[in-house]
Amino acid sequence: QVQLMESGGGLVQPGGSLRLSCAASERSLDTLSVAWFRQAPGKDREGLLCMSADAATFYGDSIKGRATASRNNAQGAVNLQIDSLKPEDTAVYYCAAASEPFRTVRGADCYKFLENWGQGTLVTVSS
Repeated sequence: QVQLMESGGGLVQPGGSLRLSCAASERSLDTLSVAWFRQAPGKDREGLLCMSADAATFYGDSIKGRATASRNNAQGAVNLQIDSLKPEDTAVYYCAAASEPFRTVRGADCYKFLENWGQGTLVTVSS
């Protein structure tokens, strides 16, 4: 089991940018598939992107063009940068990770192997 923790949430003005980070308490995420989700008030959880162990990334339509995922291997973390934030981006953002290392997947299949979840970090976009 992988214990995940998200950080970097907070209050951001519309049009601003935010970088979230996902890290594990006892291991590096550098060989695992990692995904980001969000859940807005009153809505279902939504997949934003999923990064395979080889860093190939599948982006969901809602965030494509405004988000970039990257690995910080020095810290064993996976970051999510979101630009041009809108009030409708207000949500709790979660990361999730696979348990099996070195699994390379393509497209939405990446979501199938996620077994570990963080507690989430709240992002509020408001002026």
